[in-house]
Amino acid sequence: MWFTDQSGARHFGIGVGTIVLTLNVILLGGYTFGCHSLRHLIGGFRDEISKAPVCAKCYSCVSCLNRRHMLWAWVSLFWVGFSDLYVRLCSMGIWHDGKIL
Repeated sequence: MWFTDQSGARHFGIGVGTIVLTLNVILLGGYTFGCHSLRHLIGGFRDEISKAPVCAKCYSCVSCLNRRHMLWAWVSLFWVGFSDLYVRLCSMGIWHDGKIL
């Protein structure tokens, strides 16, 4: 996020790579927090969740994130692949990380 201009001065900025990698984290986080393992941590480990009303409420709230689980999985999978390709091509000098701000 630090860019060097022709005079050698460093300036804060946002590049395309910053956005690509930030979206990578957001999509992987969406997949992780909409995942079955979070439901298990919230209350799915109980045999009878109805006997713990707080856990039941939290479980139903987290379950709404799980409705689009496969969408999160596929989008995050393809975005991880694109992010890897983007970083690789930038490091090889084929693509250049453009500065937006």
